[in-house]
Amino acid sequence: MSQFPLLAVVLGYLLGSIPFGLIVTRLGGAGDIRKVGSGNIGATNVLRTGRKDLAAATVLLDGGKGAAAVLIAANIAIFHTVPTAGLWAGGFAVIGHMFPVWLRFRGGKGVATGLAVQLAACWPAGVAMCAIWLLGAKLTRRSSAAALIAFILSPFLAWGFGGPAHAILALVVAILVLARHHTNIRRLLSGTEPRIGAT
Repeated sequence: MSQFPLLAVVLGYLLGSIPFGLIVTRLGGAGDIRKVGSGNIGATNVLRTGRKDLAAATVLLDGGKGAAAVLIAANIAIFHTVPTAGLWAGGFAVIGHMFPVWLRFRGGKGVATGLAVQLAACWPAGVAMCAIWLLGAKLTRRSSAAALIAFILSPFLAWGFGGPAHAILALVVAILVLARHHTNIRRLLSGTEPRIGAT
């Protein structure tokens, strides 16, 4: 790997590793999100505090850091010799979110960050994923089920709208997201997964 992809990787990881769910709940007076619900730092768990404003802020900030990683790496001159720098940065933003060094590698599940990375890397595929998530959430009333459906379909969407490189990014992110949702998958299969907004 040359120095330019390495710089993109470092940029993506550092941006992705910012634990916005933890930050906004503390600043918002909701305490340590790691002691609430599932203990996850993502927006779904932040919603369990009863603070929709903090959950919305977490979605926007977690998504924003993923999109920023892609756009910065894709547009700064130092990265221009590597056309896929934005994809590298986006992929590692998701990894940073899931495994932040600052929290002993215990982070979120990557849904908001992964969606935003896809929006920034290949916006038609990202928009389609968001639409699938919204439809899935409406039909199942379970955020995890909606996310899993969207990410399972994401490599096909990315291939169709962006091409092979985008599809590889989507596949890697999808595998990571599915792996981080292993407990949710077990609960979905057993019928015990909480509905959206449930504590």
